[in-house]
Amino acid sequence: METLYIEASSIECNEDRREISGKIVPLGTGEIGNTNLGAYTFEAGAIEVGDVSKIKLLSQHDMKKPIGRMIAAETRADGIYATFKLSRSTSGNDALVMAQEGLVTGLSIGAEIIASKPSRDGHTVVSAAKLKEVSLVTEPAFKSAQVLEIAAEEVIPAEETNTESETVVEETTPVEATPVEAAAVEAARPTISAMAYSKPRLDFSATKHLEMSIQAAMGSEDARQYLAAAADTTDNAGLVPTRQLSTVINGLANSTRSNIDAISRGALPDAGMSFQIPKITQMPGVTVEAEGGTIEDVDQNAAFITVDVKKYAGQQTFSVELLDRSNPIFVTELMNNLAAQYAKVTDTAVNAAIITGASLDATTVATYPTASELLGIVARGAASVYNGTQGFARNIIMNTSQWSNVMTLNDGGRPIYNAQVPQNAGGLVAPTSVRGNVAGLDLFVTANTASTTDTDGSILIVNPDAYTWYESPTYQLRVDVVATGQVNIAMYGYGAIATKIGAGAFKSNKA
Repeated sequence: METLYIEASSIECNEDRREISGKIVPLGTGEIGNTNLGAYTFEAGAIEVGDVSKIKLLSQHDMKKPIGRMIAAETRADGIYATFKLSRSTSGNDALVMAQEGLVTGLSIGAEIIASKPSRDGHTVVSAAKLKEVSLVTEPAFKSAQVLEIAAEEVIPAEETNTESETVVEETTPVEATPVEAAAVEAARPTISAMAYSKPRLDFSATKHLEMSIQAAMGSEDARQYLAAAADTTDNAGLVPTRQLSTVINGLANSTRSNIDAISRGALPDAGMSFQIPKITQMPGVTVEAEGGTIEDVDQNAAFITVDVKKYAGQQTFSVELLDRSNPIFVTELMNNLAAQYAKVTDTAVNAAIITGASLDATTVATYPTASELLGIVARGAASVYNGTQGFARNIIMNTSQWSNVMTLNDGGRPIYNAQVPQNAGGLVAPTSVRGNVAGLDLFVTANTASTTDTDGSILIVNPDAYTWYESPTYQLRVDVVATGQVNIAMYGYGAIATKIGAGAFKSNKA
């Protein structure tokens, strides 16, 4: 699948934190961007950002030139805004300088397009995509997206005096340089004696304290003042503060939707909480007739399948203090987790619909089938699906327990489905991927099952054309509760699973 590169203009940099911030892509505004694949525009909520810590900032979309990493992202009414931490490498420094000087002022995304459609005026409208990377570029495509802030590290001159209170200083004879080469520069500076001073704003860290101790020993009065203030522990928390990293550990959810990926997808109609799909229920007749005989009249008949549209939604209420005074990663992680829960609930609903409509295997097998029993399930399922739909079963869905069992199947000790040298391999099932192949069917491993036990339906053989998932973009609502000083954020969307032909799925039956 090709990667679409969308560019936006201008950047925002923060000088104290080596960060740049800005809009990386407009959403829902109708603005058209000229990309490497043509003219594109994005619907609201069309881009899935995912784990921000895994999004790299590149230079000019060159994968060999990473210059930073995303640390926060926010979806607003007019698009996605993000902040990036630049590396302290030479290329990171160069990028920061070029951005500050206005020479490279564009942000461009690299996205994997999942769903799109052509518009009437010739451009492509994207409704679903995954963000792969963001680049600092010279020429932007979307003129409205701006780099809003640039923050580079600021060096405070060593000779800068404290301006918070008036200080009287006198210059004495310079101290002779010591034999130590590294200390020669500092020893050659004049000694400054202060009659009075106010305590400076200090960076209380172990590294800073060590640095000031060395400089004080070499004659720096500023360093002595630092150590004097640090020694006064009545109003500081100590020299080794507890730092909190921006990486968030989350082993509870992800955005994988294997059940939905295993069937066909469709665009949700733009109105109504239900819609209908015509389905042929009676084929016209064709018979062998004698010469001059009357042709039998058998009419074609059709009916309509009614598909219900469901709303899937989640929300969280929190105080304005948490929003205003916490790390921005809080809101980013909240939206990521709402998206992950949305993915889990919708995928589980599809799993339940497939199990409900599937044909039941008349042959019982063990809880976890042997290699020969698994081939029997595949063979019976393929025949059943073809007979019921006049189409081929192309996918097989397994829960994690059945997936684990398949990886143990072997022929005389040689793994059948995860062999490194596949001399007798019947497919490929890897412990590092929820995708694979079993006996000619594409494998989809799911943890989003309608049942938490190994009931019937832990193995599903599917013709993807027999089931279709229709889905809208996801939306966000934010409500400020003035009386209580709270903020309510909600994410929701609409989806519908259509069982077009129930016999399009086949489920195994355990003994």
